[in-house]
Amino acid sequence: MPLPIEEVLPAIVDHLRRDPNLVVRAPPGAGKTTLVGPAVLDAGLAGDGKSVLMLEPRRIAARAAGRKINRDRGCRLGDEVGYQVRFDDRTSDRTRLAVITEGLLTRRLHTDPCLETVGAVILDEFHERSIHTDLALAFLREIQQTVRPDLRIVVMSATMDPGPVAAFLGGCPVVESQGRLHPVEIHWLDRGGERPLAGRVLAAVLRALEAPDQRGDILVFLPGAREIRQAQAALAGIGDRLEVRPLYGDLPAQEQDRAILPGPRQKIVLATNIAETSLTIEGVTTVVDSGLVKLQFHDPVRGLDRLDTVRISRSSAVQRAGRAGRTGPGRVFELWTKAEEAALPPEHPPEIARVDLAPAVLDVVRFSGRDPRRFCWFEPPPPASVERAVAVLAALGAIDPAAHRLTERGRLLASLPLHPRLASCLVEAHGLGVLEEGALVLTGPGPPTCCCGST
Repeated sequence: MPLPIEEVLPAIVDHLRRDPNLVVRAPPGAGKTTLVGPAVLDAGLAGDGKSVLMLEPRRIAARAAGRKINRDRGCRLGDEVGYQVRFDDRTSDRTRLAVITEGLLTRRLHTDPCLETVGAVILDEFHERSIHTDLALAFLREIQQTVRPDLRIVVMSATMDPGPVAAFLGGCPVVESQGRLHPVEIHWLDRGGERPLAGRVLAAVLRALEAPDQRGDILVFLPGAREIRQAQAALAGIGDRLEVRPLYGDLPAQEQDRAILPGPRQKIVLATNIAETSLTIEGVTTVVDSGLVKLQFHDPVRGLDRLDTVRISRSSAVQRAGRAGRTGPGRVFELWTKAEEAALPPEHPPEIARVDLAPAVLDVVRFSGRDPRRFCWFEPPPPASVERAVAVLAALGAIDPAAHRLTERGRLLASLPLHPRLASCLVEAHGLGVLEEGALVLTGPGPPTCCCGST
């Protein structure tokens, strides 16, 4: 059966022939992740000898998308199509379409600031708005406006308002796909309570399994790995005919694959919000939603970010519920009352408004050599956050705040995949000849304490 996005692929190609930028809005399941990139490549829109990059916010989504596109095109992974994530590079000199994580684009710009071999970049699932998403869009737009007017930029999302992004990209066209979603039956709790989360998950799963028409797999959304392990223990005696599979970012790739790919038995997948967008788990017809998510917020005491467990937004609840209706009618068990749903925020603020900006400002100064206060952000962060980041980087000796340039030490810190504070600790430890001990300090329990005395 054709995917909904196929109906608008001709319009996408036509717009990109006339305009270098485009916004695509299509709901989950429309097929945008696996079909838009190949359409851009096959239409020759990247240009002679140039490649297409598709950015994903998560490693697991990049791996899954790269493999799915390869299967659909009958290619060997790493030839025409490949993927690249941290510690796993399945690309080659022959690769014309590479699915990569957003953070890798930022690091690539350190050595290839003009993206000389890239003709088009697609930003998938833009509504997730990680700090890397905002940086990628701002960097790409600056490259396009200064040295690469031929560079094509496509922004895709399921739920965002396309207007602000289209305006940032010069008033570019917007293409929308209506998608196709089967009806989903929603069940709320009759009343709230203090029952442990693992117990509520067990009760909802048992209720789902008792339904006479229950079929397919069950996807349970939980806030983090600790809650997943607790739910896994609660479900341990549920029966030999079911597989219980965890799914979160720090799992080994093989374990993630066992949760995502079809198996011989019915599955219960216990996942964080990495399964909310851009990742399809085939066979899911029932969703159990804890209504919780872990988000990063700046901790001024530690000078670093922390993860807090908070209520999901209404848009996230819709996204999660939609996972039950991808292949047929489904049902969702939401572990909150209908009255509590009214208190859910419409959206969560993007990361750029919540987190420490020192790593982002370091990248901005390295990329642009300009005052980060005047950088062309998609949505400017809070001025106080930028000032704090500049002060931290100046104190670390990473930037010259007057000239808006990286120092030699700053270039070294930027080359390490760590927060500048932590990178500075390792540099100091190396200078003292105690690199291993410094690394152990940073990875030990409690707030990291730098060798130079700061936290």
